[in-house]
Formats: sequence, structure tokens, C-alpha cells
Amino acid sequence: MTKRNIIISVTNDLSTDQRVDKICNTLLELNFSVLLVGRILPHSKNVTRTYQTKRFKLWFNKGPLFYANYNIRLFFFLLFTKTDALWSNDLDTLWANYIVAKWKNKQLVFDSHEYFTEVPELVNRPKVQQFWKRIERNILPKLKHVLTVSPSIAELFKQEYNIDVKLLRNVPALNKNSVDVENIKIEGKKILIYQGAINVNRGIEYMVKAMQYIDNAFLYIAGYGDVSNEIEQLITSLSLQEKVKMLGEIPLEKLHGYTQQADLGLSLEEDMGLNYRFALPNKLFNYIQAELPVLVSYLPEMKNLVNQYQLGETIEKHDAKHIAEKINSMLSNEQQMNVWKANAKKAALELNWEKEKHVITNLFD
Repeated sequence: MTKRNIIISVTNDLSTDQRVDKICNTLLELNFSVLLVGRILPHSKNVTRTYQTKRFKLWFNKGPLFYANYNIRLFFFLLFTKTDALWSNDLDTLWANYIVAKWKNKQLVFDSHEYFTEVPELVNRPKVQQFWKRIERNILPKLKHVLTVSPSIAELFKQEYNIDVKLLRNVPALNKNSVDVENIKIEGKKILIYQGAINVNRGIEYMVKAMQYIDNAFLYIAGYGDVSNEIEQLITSLSLQEKVKMLGEIPLEKLHGYTQQADLGLSLEEDMGLNYRFALPNKLFNYIQAELPVLVSYLPEMKNLVNQYQLGETIEKHDAKHIAEKINSMLSNEQQMNVWKANAKKAALELNWEKEKHVITNLFD
């Protein structure tokens, strides 16, 4: 059978994007020749994947000039590269993909990892928000293949644009290859973990401040982002170096090895815009796959999932002492922790990529 070519585009540096990596490998299984396009940053690590990758070196790394620079580079690259299909990840890659797909009459899949126009970085910037909303409004109603990460975001798109939106959740694969990682366990301490981007409104500063009131645990923060330096400074200013450690970016293949050493997974996003309100983040499903009890925000999608499968607790407010009380209460109840672990093990058999990837298979039948 002749292989079909597909070009997948993202604006990140490819190194930690779990969702896109799973999609690329699924497309390989469907006999596609896959090329993933992103960008290279000053701190970017080398990436080794089972598919082809290309990273643009851009003149600008943030702000309007970055988005213009990236989309112009992407437009000409897509225009002059042979392909049978295009896959656009998020609104910031859609313009170039849509124009080229239309000109070359190629199949286009749009995968919205978030409700882009309501991300915290745009909520208080109405002019920039309207710019992206205009792109969304002009293109989405014309698309045949739209995917997104949570039922609530899918429903928003359906109501606003009267389009069919398929749900493709951020669930991990069942079979994890064993990769050796450092031992992060500490004798006499329970291990807490946060994994994901270190960005605003993720609740990370509240986790750190909560550690002032927790004595029998250690918090690891795995990831990198816009406020990494601020979180490092907060840890130092509160003299919490003996209770909190930032691990930095963890390669995809090692992340599970770190996560499964923890006792409790944290996902405490704040209610800052519809994107976070309706989020179902990678980290939550990764915790489930690692069979961890979880403490999550009161936001509806996360709360519903945790309640449905009885996986842990939900905070009522973003307050350091309240979060500390929740964590202390959970960790002190060993019998209930074991119940949550057992429930996570059962949920992992249902919430996994092997069951979810049929959504992609159906797109190309």
C-alpha cells in the first residue's frame, strides 16, 4: 500500500507535547509518512522520534511578531512541500494550514488542544483576543474535521459555529516502556507531584505556599514555562528548598517513571477564562495511568471526572492553608488512599489511548 504523507504543525518545540506525539504515532500505524513541524528555542533539547521532525529557527520567540513569523514560514513550507493531508494543532497554526489546504485541495484536520481565545494570556487583552476570535470565526465554520480535548469545549464550538466536533481526550497509552529515571522518593516523606507547563493560573504558587503547612511530604514540580523563574524565587523566598524541588522539563519517555513514584498528583488550575474552566489536562490522565490519587480544582470537567471514577478530592478555593488541609487529610487516611489507588487502576483500563485513538482512525477511513 502506498504511504500517504501528512504534515502536522505546532508552535511549540516538540519536546514535551504528549498529545501530538501520540497522534503522530497513531498516524504511523495508519500507514502515513508523518512530518511534525514546530520551532526551536534557546533552551530546546534534542528530540528523537519514530517519525520525521522539523523545527523552524525564528527571528522572534514571543508576541505578535512571533506568530506572524511562524505562520509565514509555515505557509511557504506547506505550500512547497508535497503532502496528502494537513493537521493543524491549535488556532495559532490554523491560518497557514487553512490557506494551503484550500489552495492545494488537501484534507485538513484541526485539533484544538484548548479554547484558545479564552486562555489566561488573552482574557484581559481584548484587542488581541478579538484578533484570534476573528480567525476562529472566519475559518472554523468551513472545516469538516475538528477535534478537541473536553466535552464542554466541543459543545461550545458546536453551539457557536454549528459544526460537528469530535472528542479526543488527552489520555495516555496503556503500555509504558520502562525507562530508568532517578529515584525521587524520600524516606519518611510522601511524594506530591505537579507535571505540566509552569504558566500563570495553574495554581502552582498555591501548591508551593501550601507546603509551609505540610511537614510529612515533598513536592516535585516537573515542567517549564513562562513563570518558572518566579516559582523558583517563591520557593527561595519562603525557604522551602527542603520541601519543594523543580525538576525542569522531563522528556516524554521519562515522565511516567517519575510520576509513578509519587503518592498524590496535583492539578489546581484556576477559573481564569473558559479554557481553564473546561480543561481536562494531560496531567490528570497521566496521574490516573500511574495509579495515583489526585487533588484537583473545583472546575467542572476535572471535578466530574474525579467524582465519576472516585479518584480523590476537590479543593473548594485557591487558598494555601485550605489546600494544605486537603493534602494533610488525604495523606493521613491510608485506607482511603488505597481505595483511590485501586479506583485509578480500574479507570486506567478505560481512559487510555488504545481506546481513544479510534477517533483518528475514523477520520481516515
